[in-house]
Order: sequence, then C-alpha cells, then structure tokens
Amino acid sequence: MSRAPVGRIWPLVGIAIVVVLDLAVAVDRSNFKTCEQSSFCRRLRSLNAQTSEVVALPETLQQFKQHITLNLRHQRTLHEYTLKLACLRGANTFHLQVDELEPLSPRYRVTDALAQEPQYGPTKVEGSSGTLIMVACGGEPELETKAAIQIAPFKIDFYRNGVLVVSANGKGMMRFEHRRSKHQQPAEEEGDAGNGKANGDETVAAATESDDPGAWEENFKSHHDSKPKGPEGIALDFTFAQAKILFGIPEHADSFALKHTATKDTDPYRLYNLDVFEYELNNGMALYGSIPVLYGHGESGTCGVFWQNVAETWVDIFNDNQEANVVSSLVNLVRWNSQAEPPAANFISETGIVDVFVLLGPSPNDAFRQYTDLTGRAPLPQLYALAYHQCRWNYNDERDVQTVAAKFDEYDIPMDTMWLDIEYTDGKRYFTWDHNKFPHPVEMIQNLTARGRHLTVIIDPHIKRDSGYFFHNECTDMGLYVKNKDGGDYEGWCWPGAASYVDFFNPDARRHYADQYLLENFREQTNTVGIWNDMNEPSVFNGPEVTMLKDNKHHGGWEHREVHNLYGHLQLVATFDGLLRRGQHTLRPFILTRSHFAGSQRYAAVWTGDNMAEWGHLRASVQMCLALSVAGFSFCGADVGGFFGNPDGELFSRWYQAAAFQPFFRSHAHIDTKRREPWLYPEDVRLVIRDAIRKRYKLLPLWYTLFYEHERSGLPVMRPLLAHYGRDANAFAIDHQFLLGDQLLVAPVLEAKPAGGRREVYFPVRDDGQPEWWYDCDTYRRHATVGIEAIPVDAYKVPVFQRGGTIVPRKDRSRRASPMMRRDPYTLVVALDRDGTARGTLYIDDETSYEYRRGHYLYLQYEYRDGTLSSSKIDSTASYPTEAWVEQVVFVGLPQAPTGAIVYSDGSGKSAPLELIRDPSGYEPGTVIARRPHVLMGNAWSIKLQF
Repeated sequence: MSRAPVGRIWPLVGIAIVVVLDLAVAVDRSNFKTCEQSSFCRRLRSLNAQTSEVVALPETLQQFKQHITLNLRHQRTLHEYTLKLACLRGANTFHLQVDELEPLSPRYRVTDALAQEPQYGPTKVEGSSGTLIMVACGGEPELETKAAIQIAPFKIDFYRNGVLVVSANGKGMMRFEHRRSKHQQPAEEEGDAGNGKANGDETVAAATESDDPGAWEENFKSHHDSKPKGPEGIALDFTFAQAKILFGIPEHADSFALKHTATKDTDPYRLYNLDVFEYELNNGMALYGSIPVLYGHGESGTCGVFWQNVAETWVDIFNDNQEANVVSSLVNLVRWNSQAEPPAANFISETGIVDVFVLLGPSPNDAFRQYTDLTGRAPLPQLYALAYHQCRWNYNDERDVQTVAAKFDEYDIPMDTMWLDIEYTDGKRYFTWDHNKFPHPVEMIQNLTARGRHLTVIIDPHIKRDSGYFFHNECTDMGLYVKNKDGGDYEGWCWPGAASYVDFFNPDARRHYADQYLLENFREQTNTVGIWNDMNEPSVFNGPEVTMLKDNKHHGGWEHREVHNLYGHLQLVATFDGLLRRGQHTLRPFILTRSHFAGSQRYAAVWTGDNMAEWGHLRASVQMCLALSVAGFSFCGADVGGFFGNPDGELFSRWYQAAAFQPFFRSHAHIDTKRREPWLYPEDVRLVIRDAIRKRYKLLPLWYTLFYEHERSGLPVMRPLLAHYGRDANAFAIDHQFLLGDQLLVAPVLEAKPAGGRREVYFPVRDDGQPEWWYDCDTYRRHATVGIEAIPVDAYKVPVFQRGGTIVPRKDRSRRASPMMRRDPYTLVVALDRDGTARGTLYIDDETSYEYRRGHYLYLQYEYRDGTLSSSKIDSTASYPTEAWVEQVVFVGLPQAPTGAIVYSDGSGKSAPLELIRDPSGYEPGTVIARRPHVLMGNAWSIKLQF
C-alpha cells in the first residue's frame, strides 16, 4: 500500500492522538535533508579533484594466496588503515576493503546482502617498486585483469586486457573519519597532536570536523541525534576511464542516465530508504530503496562498482560530457563530448567501512551478471504472480472483494490476484482480521482459489502498542523490539497510532516474526496467500525524515545509522522464511516490498511507491524499473494509473498498455481516489484496457521463460537498449523504450495525444554496424533501418517489435486467470533474421512449486534453419509431463511463400502434412501460419517447409 500519511497520527498530551489530513499535492521537501543539512555529506563532499592526503606504505605489503593486504596512512592525522584486495574466481571482479587498522570500536560490515560468501581466486603481486604495486588475478578469468596500486598519493587503477577502465581515488576524494573520543583540543593544535592510534586517549579531529557543528551531535527540525561515536564518515571516488554514461544506484525518480551533480546548486543522489509520498520527478532525492551499484558504459564496454554499505549514502556524479538532447522531448538521443573528462562518481557514507566490488565486464550483460553472481537472482515466481493484480486502498469487505472479482468475469477481463490493504485488519493489528468486514476470510480466499485466483494481504513492520494484542505482548516479553538510545523499547507513530518496531537484526525476532505466518498461528489464511511488506523503510510518522532515529539500537549494539538501509531487507528475509515454512518448503512464496537493498531480489518483487496520476510518472515507471532491473531487481512495476489522483481515460489506458510489458503488473490507488476498476470507465476505455491485459496473458509463456532464464543467468528481464547495442552511442541514454530479454523492443505511448498520432521509436544498430530486422507484433511489418521512425498509434496500439532471429512463445486463448491456461496450446512466432534463421526457448513446469529444482521441468529450444523448424531439450535429463501442444506456428519474414509443410513427430519418422495459411488477413505479406501440427511440447519434433 504505499501511501502518504494521509491520516498521519501524532502524539498529543500523553496518549491522545489526532488525525491530520494531508492534502498536499507534492512532497514536502522540508521534511527531508539536503546534503548541506546532513553533516557528514557537507563535511566530506568534494566538488573538485584534489591531491589525496592518503598514501600507501609499501613496507607493510603482505601476500596471501587469495588476497593481499597493505596499510594506508593519512598524512595529516597519521592515522593508519588496512587495505585488503582480492580477485574473485573467474569473475573479472576485484574486492576492495579498507578499515581502520586499530579501531576504537568495530565498524559495521554488511553480512546479509550477498547471496553467499565470495569465491576468491589466486591474487598475486606481480611487481612492487617505490611508486607502484602491480596485482594480477590468476586462475581462469575470462580476461586479463590487473590492479595497479599507486603509493603516493594513494590510488588504484583497474585494467582489463591492458586497458585502464576504473580508477579508485583517481580524483583524490578519499576520506575516512576514524573513530575517537570527543575532541577537546582547538583545531589549530591538530597538526602536531596526531599519533596514528585510535585509543581512548585520542583527542585529535580534523579541522573540518572541529568546525562542523554536526560532527558530534546533530539536529534536524525538532529531532536530536546524539551521535555517541562522533564523526565516522567515509568517501571514495571512482573514475570510469572508457565510459560515456553512468547509470544505476536506484531508487530515484530520475532519468536512467545519471546526471551531473557536482555543482554547488545540485545535491548528490541520495541512498537512504525513506517514506516519500507524491515524490517529485527528475531529481536525486532518496526514495524507498537503496541499491548502491553503479555502472559506466562506453563503446568499448561496461564496468561497475558495488559499494556495499547500508548507512546513509550520497553519490556525486561527475559527467558533463552530454552536449545536448536532440530530436524531441521523448526521443533523447545524446551528443557526447569526446573532449570531456571521463565520468566519475564519489560515494559518501555516514559510517561503515569501504567495501567495494569492482566489476570489470566487459559487456553490459557481463557486468550485470557479475553483480547478480554476488547478490543473487530472483527465484522463479509462481506463474500467477506474473499475471495481472487488482488492488486499492482498500476493498471494503468480503462483498466488495467478491463483487470486484465477479465483475472481471462479467466483462471478460483476465485477473489473477485481489489485494487487501491495512483496513482488513482488526484495528491495524497485523496477523488479525476485522471480522465485521471480513467474517469468513478463509471461505473468501477459497472462493477466489476455486476461480483460479489468489489473495495478497499487507503486513507492515510496525506493531501496535496495545496490551490486548498478542503479538505486541510477545515482542515486549521476549525483547524483540528495536531499542531507543537509553535501552527501552522504541516507540514511534504509524498507522496503528503508538507502535514499536520488530528488530529484524535479532535472529530470534526474525524467527518469531516468521512463525506468525504459519497456519497454526495465523489461522485465517491459506498457504496460497501472498504477502505485501510495506512501510518498511521503516516509516515512522513522527520520526526524523519520517523514519527511525539514528541513535536507536539494534541487536548486537549496532546503531540504526549503521544499518538503516538493511532494515526492510531483513523483514523480507523473515517473511520469506515464514512463507517457505508455511508451504512446507514446496510452494514458492510471493512477497511484494517497498523498501529494498542489494540482494532483496532474492525474496520479493518491488514497486515504485507513491506515484501520481500524471504522464511524467508514467514515463518515470519505465526509467525507474530499468534502473532497478540492471541492479538485480527484475521483478519491478509501478502502480497502474498512479497511486494519487484520478487518471483520465487516456492516461489510464496508456498506463495499462505500458505496464502490461513491465514485469510486475498491478493497478493500485489511494483511499481518497475515485474507484477505478476498468468497467467504471467508458466502454471505449474499458475495451482498450481489456486488450492490454489480454496481451499480457498471451505472452505469459515468454515472461515465465525470461524469469526462469534470469534465475539461471542473472540477466535482467527488462533491459536498456545498451544491454545488446553497446556500441550504438545513440542508444545509451534512451529510457523511454526498452527490451524484454533480447526478443522484444517495447516503446509504449508515454504522452497525451501524441503529435500526429505517432510515436517516435528508435531502432538501434548492431555492433557489426548492421541494422536489426524488427517485426511489428501486431502486423508483422518489417523495420530494417537504423534510427528514429514515427509509428502510427491509435488508442489500441502499443508499439512492440519482435527481433528478427528470435522465436517467441504465446498462448492465444483468453481465460479468466493464468491457472486456467495451464493445458492450453502454444503458438510459436518464428521471426527470421537476414540470414533466414531464428532461435528461441520455452520453459514449462507446474507453475507453483520447487519441483523444478529437482529436475521436474522442460527447458526447450526451437531453431529454424534451412527451411526446418525443430524442437529439442536444452536440459536433456529434466522432464515434466504436460498435455500442452503446439496449436500453430507463425512464420514471419520468409523470402518466399512455401508450397507446403510436413510435421515429423517424436523422432519416429512419422510425418503428416500441415495446413498452411498464406498472407493471413491483417498481417504483412510473407506471413505464413502452419496450423495444428498437434505435437506435444515435451516431445522432439520438426516442421519442414516445402518451397
């Protein structure tokens, strides 16, 4: 339910509360910090390159089998740090860590983002001199990867096949504020006082820290941050020597290509999970999630950095090489300034250690895979989760749920999942039901299930402080809440009023929270119910920046400032564990989250939060999901129609058309909006919406295959053009159209009443300089040129193109929900490339369980070559019994019409002629349909065209 605190609840005189309706039309920027208001950002930010004050100490170099270590020294304070550098085995990836040599107290190290411990390979010092240390990766890397450590000033250059691609501290912006006791000496004495040790007697602080009133305690509005450990910020810059564009570091409502921020008048991009409603577009304000992975790309390839830190982080972008956006407001082709400095990024975090993975590519997809190799891949969801979801805040009662579900059937619109927001609970007490509104929840769920549908309910991390509420009493008695700085249970304000927050950093709290999902505890549910974890930044209505105090305490003694961006992630870990055990480790859980960090993709889908019913927010849904996809989060979507506001028919229908081609497809709306189920719009709008949803259902076999392949390969499902057209500089910054896998190019209509009734689409150039062949998915008209083409669009038209050389599976029969499609036949669309060939894949299993991980599935390959289409298994040892069969094959782009076709079944030599439909009505000439070959999907077969 992402929602604004429309009914924000604030404490007044003891236990009294008041509900204040917030009718603002946009985010209140004053509730959220700027860099200038965040003391560590203000203190550590640098806008110009400088000479680093850090040097390496070559005499401390130590060689180990899988890493090297080296001490660094700050020349002014004389404080020392230890550097560890290691190569990942066969991954073209370096791991760089810097921590204090003798810290006053341990600094937090992130342990929950990675899918597993990194697998390190041989790391060898190849040579060392007074100025340079050369480190090489051994083992079996795909490329020759090396690092050159410069002694003074300290810098590390990373090379790929002898070419410099990334430099760490190349701009000299490294900072590392060592922990110390609160200083007493004036700033002018610092130069003589440093002893290089972090002990209880140390009183030295840098001049900038002494001058900064926020270094040892800080106020923001009415909130005080005690900062018991004082200043402890870190910063490190990275230069991408071969890049033109930088992208990544979601979540922001901004362009896919990161903008130049290194000016006095512009804030850096901020990574700090916050509840920001009605968020603004085209800026780097923090939103609900933080994934600190950033990529640099140019014609020669891609590389990236994953800054593994969960504290508040700001990222400055140095990239002023974009000379102009040209062509139109939508098609943003960019001219690149070849004389500009290479782009760079400066990461600035409040605390923690420097913990960085340097991803060396070389291709975009190589870099994306290297990142997901570290943080994990989304597990294959149940098929229904990829279908259409219907939600609002709130469906009022059981009758409302039943009526809405029935209306979808009445108007013949597919729908798989109904959702319930917070009002279904008993007074905002999670794991309960309001029995006045929902007297028979299990029966209601079973009625949906009987129609092939599912239910998803919301459960947030704030727990109502109510002595009559079992879960609050248990968390209190067991000590499972986050603590305030004085050691008592922290109390904030959220939807229930006074609330405390489960401390998910406590393993016992995660286990107990997970236990609540079990059927013996939360009895009024079934094992098919999905879960929606919202407000998990965490959102605290009366907290600083609408979140938790930084000096709160978590399990292990960690301050909230040290772990903030990981809080929601650990709620997902607990929820996933509970659902997995609820389903006896057989059913795949479905979870939707708002807050997220690196690795959250292993547990949940994500949506883009409190958007608005505006055309700009529709376009932002594409930009934001592209950024999330390359950061490992393929299962992404936005609230269709906008959460706030009332979309008109044109915006609403165009949003459905765009969302039908995004991974997570859900309509959702605020409690104060007009009801907006599709049948409440005029018939012409309703029919367009129905058409868009049906297109989604036709392509569910493709979606399911793409998500299976994502689990295998780690590649994004939704991809920017540069993922496959890495040398086409015109495509680098395009974020108004996208690829699904490498099969479909999608260019949804993103503006009202497009000029001339046309949508401009950019067709990219291949790396070999040749144009692709693209076929319009509605007409099969071929587009075989590079550049912009204006595509006519009526109300129904979504410009979607299938790449020549691919085979796309479909199911063309309309059903009320995806489980009803399980035995339906398939259509294969064979689109030929200029060589007259095509290939494709199809994945089939039971669509719900983990049996596929035990070999119970079909993973099939289709290939057309020399007039013959053949089917074979990719994984020959896997098997799955299915009654599904091939209903028809559509051949597109044949150089001449065949005179006949013969199907050969099951390798037995049996053959039969096929009915051919040449030049079917509504399609471009050259389209041929082979009907009813009646071959089972699990069998080997071939179709030979006769010319």
